[in-house]
Amino acid sequence: MTGLETPAAPSRADFLNRLQTIVGAAHVLTAGAATRRYTRGFRYGGGPVVAVVRPGSLVETWRVLNLAVASGQVAIFQAANTGLTGGSTPWGENYHREVVLISVMRLKGIHLIEGGRQVCCLPGATLDALEKRLRPLGRELHSVIGSSCIGASVLDGICINSGGALIQRGRAYTEMSLYAEVRADGSVALVNHLGLDLGEDPETILSRVERGDLPDPAPSNAWASDREYVTHVRDIEADTSARFNADPRRLRESSGCAGKLAVFAVRLDTFEAETDTAVFYIGTNDPAEVTEILRHILTRFQNLPIAAEYIHRGAYEVAAKYGKDIFLFIQRAGTNRMPALFAAKARIDALTERLGLGATVSDRLAQAVAGLTPQHLSARMNTFRDRYEHHLLLRMGSAGIAEARNYLSGLLPSASGDMFECTPEEGQAAFLHRFAVAGAAVCFRATHVREVEDIVALDIALRRNDCDWVERLPPEIDAKIEKKLYYGHFFCHVFHQDYVVKKGHDCTAVEHEMWHLLDRRGAEYTAEHNVGHLYHAKPELAGFYRKLDLTNSLNPGIGHTSKCAHWR
Repeated sequence: MTGLETPAAPSRADFLNRLQTIVGAAHVLTAGAATRRYTRGFRYGGGPVVAVVRPGSLVETWRVLNLAVASGQVAIFQAANTGLTGGSTPWGENYHREVVLISVMRLKGIHLIEGGRQVCCLPGATLDALEKRLRPLGRELHSVIGSSCIGASVLDGICINSGGALIQRGRAYTEMSLYAEVRADGSVALVNHLGLDLGEDPETILSRVERGDLPDPAPSNAWASDREYVTHVRDIEADTSARFNADPRRLRESSGCAGKLAVFAVRLDTFEAETDTAVFYIGTNDPAEVTEILRHILTRFQNLPIAAEYIHRGAYEVAAKYGKDIFLFIQRAGTNRMPALFAAKARIDALTERLGLGATVSDRLAQAVAGLTPQHLSARMNTFRDRYEHHLLLRMGSAGIAEARNYLSGLLPSASGDMFECTPEEGQAAFLHRFAVAGAAVCFRATHVREVEDIVALDIALRRNDCDWVERLPPEIDAKIEKKLYYGHFFCHVFHQDYVVKKGHDCTAVEHEMWHLLDRRGAEYTAEHNVGHLYHAKPELAGFYRKLDLTNSLNPGIGHTSKCAHWR
């Protein structure tokens, strides 16, 4: 056989029997009801699979991968299935081969390195679980409240170069990982770049990593986080974006691979937790005022903020009603209960859909219950909502608190804006409300199905020197939008823009019109959710995918690239 020939596939029955021999019959799912939660994307995506396989060890995962590749199947690796652009599920049916989806969520190991200064995480380790593991050590992971609340995995973030709210940490990134690649001749090779001497035999290496039998790290110049970002983001005169998914500076092996490698473990830095923090709530009707705050702090402050989150008044108002259920749940039950909540929601939606009741019953019920509860946001926050269009939440730590207090007190109040320093409870509520914005458009859609067609959700990165960051839609596009939600990570110039499209309009056409506007502004997209199957991968990113997966066996079609074997 030449390297360009697709191997003869075994019969479906034979293939399924071999899978069951590897992982056990209970972990090879084929029925539609059993596979739905894996094959249906969190927000977008879906398609048929020959099976969903749930390996219980790294060695089983390795064997399943080898079987799928040798059988000429497409292999899609999936962690928590929390992606927002459909990148971790099948997308339609035109793969020209059958698809086996490999769910890695049984592989939850987290191993501390150097007392927790670094960690080695397996594919199913979630951000939430890592946060709990690090908390007693006084350390934090790359991301805090956000993806962790919906049960996202650590490897999810690495594989899509995800962003996050924390200004000093940049994107999820590492140069230290253990992964398998499919080579040009169709063979599967294990590559150990963890910086740990684990031997040569693939199954021995995988077994040692899984049980935490890790030797002392060898000296290495490889990075386990984006060490440059803290200075990179300060360059406010740069004509490029601070961070975006297709940035070739941070595309390396597992980082940004989007499933074109089978990643078994990653080694990551952790960070000392801030124990002394304060939140400053800023409101203004002049966007130039918060632009000046951004530029002054990034260039003149000795201490960068921990986070600086933006909310437009329209997003504030929608989230105050349609994000209230998530706000209250986290406030009362904590973020650690969120993954279980979303899993329960998925089961309820699957059941009600089968019964012909639709897949929005859980959302509508949650909204009804939340609507019976008292006002959850502080009077000062709601007063600022009434007075000001633009809201900036500035979280400072340690010495940065006094630095921000002195600067802001000399700047505000002004003719167009004002600020207040939050109580601890207000500060927590302000950032929790900002998080609730992210799901508010989805809940609005679920409760307005007669008026709403769907959501166009964009995450964009503006140029660092772009002072004109407020979007102004042409009237012909604006007329198609029911609600606009603008929010984001302001100091990184990364914005989330959710458009609830009115009934009867073509959402794909609206999105493409939005892309043209962004292209004219010099924006990069996607900024942190990755291209998935919604966006076209730019040439640098598409080339990266092709270099990683020469036979196009793993997650083909990502970024609107070819779904065919060998990229034909």
